[in-house]
Amino acid sequence: MTTKDVAAPEMSAELEANLQKIESLTQRLMAALSQKKQINPALHGPDAMLYGKAMQAYWQEWLQNPAKILEHQIEYWGKSVTHYVEAQQALAKGKLQPPADPGPKDRRFKNPLWDEHPYFNFIKQQYLINAEAIRNAVDDVEDMDATEKKRLRYFAQQIVDMFAPTNFFATNPDALQKALETEGESLVKGLENLVADLEANNGELVVRLADEGAFEIGTNIATAEGEVIYRNHMMEIIQYAPTTEKVRETPILLFPPWINKFYILDLKPENSFIRWVVDQGYTLFVVSWINPDESYKDVGLDAYIEDGYLRAIEEVKSICKVDKVNAIGYCIAGTTLSLTLSLLKQEGDKSIKSATFFTTLTDFSDQGEFTPFLQNDFIDGIEAEIGDTGILKSFIMARTFSFLRSNDLIYGPAIKSYMMGETPPAFDLLYWNGDGANLPGRMAMQYLRGLCQSNRFAQGDFELMGHTLSLRDVDVPLCSIACETDHIAAWKDCYRGVQTMGSKSKQFILSESGHIAGIVNPPSKKKYGHYTHDDLSLDADSWRDAAEYTEGSWWPVWEKWLAKRAGKWVKAREVGDKSHPPLAPAPGTYVRIKAKA
Repeated sequence: MTTKDVAAPEMSAELEANLQKIESLTQRLMAALSQKKQINPALHGPDAMLYGKAMQAYWQEWLQNPAKILEHQIEYWGKSVTHYVEAQQALAKGKLQPPADPGPKDRRFKNPLWDEHPYFNFIKQQYLINAEAIRNAVDDVEDMDATEKKRLRYFAQQIVDMFAPTNFFATNPDALQKALETEGESLVKGLENLVADLEANNGELVVRLADEGAFEIGTNIATAEGEVIYRNHMMEIIQYAPTTEKVRETPILLFPPWINKFYILDLKPENSFIRWVVDQGYTLFVVSWINPDESYKDVGLDAYIEDGYLRAIEEVKSICKVDKVNAIGYCIAGTTLSLTLSLLKQEGDKSIKSATFFTTLTDFSDQGEFTPFLQNDFIDGIEAEIGDTGILKSFIMARTFSFLRSNDLIYGPAIKSYMMGETPPAFDLLYWNGDGANLPGRMAMQYLRGLCQSNRFAQGDFELMGHTLSLRDVDVPLCSIACETDHIAAWKDCYRGVQTMGSKSKQFILSESGHIAGIVNPPSKKKYGHYTHDDLSLDADSWRDAAEYTEGSWWPVWEKWLAKRAGKWVKAREVGDKSHPPLAPAPGTYVRIKAKA
């Protein structure tokens, strides 16, 4: 490419008009931002002490080993100067072309201009040089607590990701090209998207990941046939209509997480776990949790267990006229199912015939990727926020989860929506992901302090409901499904918890993919495989090395395991009974309650 190849674009009347529209939209933007409510500053980033400790450690290293620090600095200076000189030499020759080596590949820089255009290539390469220098500086900080070092590395990477040139209009060739191609219309649409997101969330910036208008709960998502047959202040119980003439005698009672809505397991017919289970000949009940508001501030884990788990177990036993149920718990609901099983063990209640755990953490001795957010400065900030509002708001949790994958869940979608003016995709999974729920304040702090931070359940001393609950009390036949690339419930941590449980009959299945796709993995897709091995005395890595790999979904393997504990075949049951008349068609009413920022 030479200077003759570059033509200066002229500003058209349409482009000029669109730029004027941007000025008027700015007024709406400022009005939306003025609605933002202040939240505790501790939730925006780490305590300043973290950076103070890092600087102190770095300064100590400078005094004790100056050669090492100077080596870092000189390497960074050298790369930056060399990079600048090479660019200047190319310009001096009158050639607008990048160097022969355009730099390492990075999916953020997939536009060919990042490699082919000297301006964008210079910016990209200097950014990568800067990022490498920051990572090296953090890695070489010594005399720092391992947890603090892990947090420093995480937040340093957040800064690196935030300042990527793709995140700024003037240095994003995709956004600039789109603006010219559309005569500025993409800028107008992008600003409209930004303003709409701010207005919808009281001035809080929550990037929409999906086109919310494309889905309606109960119409084209969460459409499996059933009825709400019980409701209290904590939950609705949905019984799904049978699709077979006969069913297994022992019903299934599924407890989904209450951080998100249950219909992740019933997005559409072809990937609905709920439909598939019913089609295998099981009577299935699913709990749909309330989306709590400020009036639930004093609701704790005891209420979830007593008015949720225990109540649901009794109602299902009554409807099906059985003494036992097979229970499933997903994520935090699996953790709480474990607490419930410990309680039932101590009370001599044998209502649970078997337990299945989806991506369930019960041993929090390794906090994994959540380490940055489970230290006292953040938890203190959450506690202060709860003290003001009574609940842990959905957007705070969503933001925390998103920052674990910030390029995919924050910056990438923001670039497409706000810079490129694109409408978010009509993607059911992303729609569900944005349909979060609040957490009651007391429950959130019990979970964060007692389980995540102190790991009291795995240690055998979690006090709740007049009992000292222990993970070793979980002694029913169990099956745990974890996911290989799960960044929320790391599979090795799930495995470690299962090892501690007291059951003599344990099955562990490791699915490919992550926290959602690894679970919502129907056999018809033939997409992700799974690993199985019977010897759970091995450490996690040895278990994985010895495990047998099978292509396709784990669902049939689990169903074969469950069938042995599901009793004889009986005539398919009607939905509800005289004491449990239908209250509302599935998916019920609680699932429609939206969380507000």
